[in-house]
Amino acid sequence: MKISHPLTLAALLLASSGAWAHAHAGQIADDMPDVQKIRFCERVRDFALQAFHDRERGRPMKQFTEDGSLGPRITNAIVKRIYEEPSISSPKKAETFGRASCNEMVGTKEMPQ
Repeated sequence: MKISHPLTLAALLLASSGAWAHAHAGQIADDMPDVQKIRFCERVRDFALQAFHDRERGRPMKQFTEDGSLGPRITNAIVKRIYEEPSISSPKKAETFGRASCNEMVGTKEMPQ
């Protein structure tokens, strides 16, 4: 398969589980607009879903290196809870937990679905 467009290649890399495992959780600032916080929480939701799948497959928990910013700290806390809580028993519950917990931690309201 020949990939001629760089954006196609980037999309394929992001879709692979290996790319998610090495992605950075991102940084959030206190003065960040809600739109950016919501986008950040959407990424955290994706990490929560990946953590659920990893847990279900018996894989070890992946944690981000904490650099003093809230992004890795929030993501790590959510991933840890997914591994610890047997009540998070489906992909949908993991996504919902990840999004709601992140929104609460960064002080945004959930966007209507």
